[in-house]
Amino acid sequence: MPDPDTLGYHLRARRLKLGLLQKDVAQRIGTTEQTITNWEMTGHEPQIKYYPKIIEFLGFFPWEINASTLGGKIKKYRYMHGLTQSALARRLGIDHGTLIDCEGNKTKPRRRILEKLEPVLVTA
Repeated sequence: MPDPDTLGYHLRARRLKLGLLQKDVAQRIGTTEQTITNWEMTGHEPQIKYYPKIIEFLGFFPWEINASTLGGKIKKYRYMHGLTQSALARRLGIDHGTLIDCEGNKTKPRRRILEKLEPVLVTA
């Protein structure tokens, strides 16, 4: 039985509540039945590209992220949109290392960076 603190546990619980098979969930999320089995039973974490569909399927955001910080807002935005740090940095036109520092709350970004982060901060 999966650990109740894992994403796999939440996926399995929701799937069973809805009376769905793993292949049904796989179709909704856009992956394979075997992948769903791995997430549910072994604790393997999905790739971030699947996060938006997982959130939609679960009906809630299953990760504990402190979205009151700049870094938390960035991370939550990335998860909601299925983006890696490098993909978000490219999308925003900022340096990957700068994004990592901001997400890790290691630095207070300059105004120019904050302006580029505005879309993230507004929707997070």
